[in-house]
Amino acid sequence: MNLTTQYMGLELSCPLVPSASPLSRELGNVRAMEDAGAGAVVLWSLFEEQIQHDARELDFYLQYGADRFAESLTYFPQVDDFHLGPDEYLEHIAKAKKAVDIPIIASLNGLSTGGWTGYARKMQEAGADGLELNVYYIPTDPKITGTLVESVYLDVLRIVRETVDIPVAMKLSPYFSATANMAQRLVDAGADALVLFNRFYQPDVFVDELEVRPRLTLSTPDEGRLPLRWMALLHGRMDVSLAATTGIHTAEDAAKMILAGADVTMMCSALLTNGVEYLAIVRDELGQILERKGYESAEQARGVLSQKTCAEPAAFERANYMKTLQSFGRTATYE
Repeated sequence: MNLTTQYMGLELSCPLVPSASPLSRELGNVRAMEDAGAGAVVLWSLFEEQIQHDARELDFYLQYGADRFAESLTYFPQVDDFHLGPDEYLEHIAKAKKAVDIPIIASLNGLSTGGWTGYARKMQEAGADGLELNVYYIPTDPKITGTLVESVYLDVLRIVRETVDIPVAMKLSPYFSATANMAQRLVDAGADALVLFNRFYQPDVFVDELEVRPRLTLSTPDEGRLPLRWMALLHGRMDVSLAATTGIHTAEDAAKMILAGADVTMMCSALLTNGVEYLAIVRDELGQILERKGYESAEQARGVLSQKTCAEPAAFERANYMKTLQSFGRTATYE
């Protein structure tokens, strides 16, 4: 089975890609990911706060985003406790490039347009094959409009795009009021890939201690239906690579995303739970699934069930919502 795929201009041997997580902090894990058949590796995120946490512009935005819980924030220590800062991150990129042959994608996590975006160039110089931008904040002030939220994403992308020559992916929030329009605007602003979607960890209230704290809950396969739907809606409608993330735990989960239109499927929680070696099992089973359905390659299967090509495009829209509710009413039993 030919599992090769193209992702934002990079040739990958397989559509399975470990997403940004603490696992990639260890060079041995990066090697193990390659040995297990990963097509590429996204390194853990370097946070804006690590680069310039005392910048005036950042202070302005943080007053509206103190309660944000973005990707891997549970693993994110206090500023004074960082043990792997910006310089160490750049060193890690260089070491990883020497250690493996698969593409290494660096990750930047921030929300302002300050000097931290200059690290994109340094990541490229360190050898990164691509860059994933992770932009998110919660605008708790009622005066902050959706237009301003969207402009943060677009402004950061444009600045980074002007800074680097390597491909750039934007990791999206699922909470835009017009997701398809925002996706197209990001493509127009220079995004080479869209990653659907960022999974934001929510805070929890600990009643006994009367405290609010971040609490990590790993994803479940059911959570994959949100990116699955938008993967199917966006595939073939804009000139951009699409990466699916969140809820991909098995080969069947990955196959669903590919059939919906994903160029790559990213895994995190499943590898944290089962170890990096689990990737090899998923890769083998993915090839078996596609072969069993009569496909000779991942490329041949891609997008077969996207909205643009499937026999029932309404399945991804409002008609399916109504049909689902009616079906539940007919089949539900009551005690």
